[in-house]
Amino acid sequence: MNQHKRTIRTLSHSFYDLKYHLVWTPKYRGKVLKSEKIKNELRRIFESICKWKHWEIVELSIQEDHIHFCLLATPRDSISYVMQIIKGKSSAWIKKKIKRTHGLYEKESLWARGYFVSTIGLDENIIKRYVKHQEIHHETDQPSLFDKIIN
Repeated sequence: MNQHKRTIRTLSHSFYDLKYHLVWTPKYRGKVLKSEKIKNELRRIFESICKWKHWEIVELSIQEDHIHFCLLATPRDSISYVMQIIKGKSSAWIKKKIKRTHGLYEKESLWARGYFVSTIGLDENIIKRYVKHQEIHHETDQPSLFDKIIN
């Protein structure tokens, strides 16, 4: 979990900086994540998944009854796919590793169905101003939005 500053990443035909704030809970909002053993194992699992999928963990906080996860993803993957992989794989792997002794649900998914997602992006006011003043922007020689981001 590195200290992230704004950097534009690239793929062959795109530039991106896709950061998401994700929040989800265990099924029935159970407080099954309070054990340090479970927290450490979940951190390890999340790191493995992110390494495998070429995502980056910006920040991670595991509470007793929910998880906050800031993630940098690639444009190849939709956020619903990201959540499907993170929740699906982590549920299966944690249940294999840590058995019934910690109150984990044996046959069902560990996680509740829904989740919260929000983007972590550029300052909203900067973007609104940039979009609103496109005509003026193209009439004068002003630095582009990307100059402001990169510098």
